[in-house]
Amino acid sequence: MAAETTQAPEASPANTWQRLGSVDAYRGFVMLLMMAEVLHFGRVSRLLADNPLWRFLAHHQSHVPWRGCTLHDLIQPSFSFLVGASAFLSLEHRRRRGDPTRWLVAHAAWRALLLTFLGVWLRSLGRPRLNFTFEDTLSQIGLGYFFLFLIALCPSRAWWAALALILVGYWGAFALHPIPAPDFDYATVGVPQDWSEHAQGLAAHWNKNSNLAWKFDTWFLNLFPREKPFAFNSGGYSTLSFIPTLATSLLGLIAGSWLFSTRAAKNKLAMLATAGASCLAAGFALDHFGVCPSVKRIWTPSWVLVSGGWCFLLLALFTSLERVPGFPVWSYPLRVIGMNPIAAYMLSHLIEGFVRSNLNTFFGKDFFRFAGDAYEPFLSGLAILATYWLILLWMDRRKIFLRV
Repeated sequence: MAAETTQAPEASPANTWQRLGSVDAYRGFVMLLMMAEVLHFGRVSRLLADNPLWRFLAHHQSHVPWRGCTLHDLIQPSFSFLVGASAFLSLEHRRRRGDPTRWLVAHAAWRALLLTFLGVWLRSLGRPRLNFTFEDTLSQIGLGYFFLFLIALCPSRAWWAALALILVGYWGAFALHPIPAPDFDYATVGVPQDWSEHAQGLAAHWNKNSNLAWKFDTWFLNLFPREKPFAFNSGGYSTLSFIPTLATSLLGLIAGSWLFSTRAAKNKLAMLATAGASCLAAGFALDHFGVCPSVKRIWTPSWVLVSGGWCFLLLALFTSLERVPGFPVWSYPLRVIGMNPIAAYMLSHLIEGFVRSNLNTFFGKDFFRFAGDAYEPFLSGLAILATYWLILLWMDRRKIFLRV
């Protein structure tokens, strides 16, 4: 997942290696969306309630309550998808370098453990003890990374078999889990009894905090020391989502193999676009006909397809943009972020308060109100976002990359 994993061979006799600018730019775009949470579009929109532009921006900087998708909902799937693409490129690079398989497997196991712990640690900040919860993006990737690597070692037909097994098996496990009784008290699991997102029929097997993943967590998470017994996650997120998240990474693994191949560029783009359209059509159909709702928070199989479809299309977009004259220059701001994803992730989670406090000290706490109170969250957030980028630029110029 680190920046070192985005290398691929040139189609030349020398078989020298270069970075895939499209992958770095796509990853940078995704990380920028995550870091841009500091712009607080939602706060501005509430203060400018009649402004449709800010309402639109706020909508796409927030997660949907349950079913559906916004641009913000595509951050984690894109990150997971690119982990798969980078895993393929990294594995091919290291194989050609002659690294023994046993060392590669050991390194994958270490990376998986470290990513999982980093996620737990981030979710524990500000708490009196470690908060053993595994819904953080890093933990979800970490829990599945070792399995992803083992699958990547297999022939490509095994990738498709594993993808199908995960999607069908995960769907079947939820579908077989009993639906709550009619008198089930949703209030006890943090869900309004008359919530509009409650589904009926087959789709009810994926209702919030009454599904298989929620049931698993009421057992699994209570095996760890806790401040109080775990009863539910307020957002509906779950540990078991790492399994279908692995399927998203497998889609990225497949995409990475296409990028690495000797096919003509136009054929690679056609394959990515066709895969994207096919996944979107299949995912929307499963959701529309009630077979499996598209829910990011529990990463349903239909969500794997819907989000994976968008990931294929976004990768196709950035791959096509790589052929535009001047790409190395105008994409550089994104690639600065994309080449150091772990650093970008940690910055956005750890230092917002510190940066905001120092900006207020330097400029004065009312400085960012010069355009009016309504725009203060956006303008101060823009200064924080610029600070994040300058830190990443400083790291890039000094070749400092946080790798796992």
